Amino acid sequence: MRKSLLAVAVVLAVTVAPAPASASVTGHHGECATPSINRYQQWLASGEGATIPATGSMLVPVRGHGKYAARIEFVGTEWHVAVLWLANEFEAQADLSRSAGFLLTYSATDDLYLQLRPASHWSGGAQWATLIPSTRGRTVTRFFSLRPHAWTSVPELGEPAHSFETARTEARGFVFVGKTANRIEFRGLRIDRYTPPCL
Repeated sequence: MRKSLLAVAVVLAVTVAPAPASASVTGHHGECATPSINRYQQWLASGEGATIPATGSMLVPVRGHGKYAARIEFVGTEWHVAVLWLANEFEAQADLSRSAGFLLTYSATDDLYLQLRPASHWSGGAQWATLIPSTRGRTVTRFFSLRPHAWTSVPELGEPAHSFETARTEARGFVFVGKTANRIEFRGLRIDRYTPPCL
């Protein structure tokens, strides 16, 4: 366990300021039998906004590695939406109330937002969100807090009618949204104190 935590700390030191000790991410298991990234199987282009792919799975094999990445391109200047179901099916949800945050390995050519959408308030753009900053196309690993102070709303999309605590305890999905052209690739996601079930 100490070796795995040390490896996480080394990655964070290279890419961002070190996360607090309470933010160590644990609970990783092996991949699923079908394509997945850290056991997350449902990375989906929603059909909202012009994207490549337009709909369906974003998962593609990474050549020579036996792993998968989730790739999507936002085209033009309109709102685009990409979805990750946290429990690998739409009707399920995850309780992230005890989680300090998550490690995301990704690249993006422009800024975008991640919305934490609960089962009881899934639809609509007025959601709790955190900024996912541009990496200028480089692949990095960053820690994102799941504490309330790290989340706000996207002004253009409106303020959520539900509490952030509701979003954490009823988390159905991470929804990635952006209004600019963007090439995005996800390589890893590990949420502290949560491991998704394989389907």
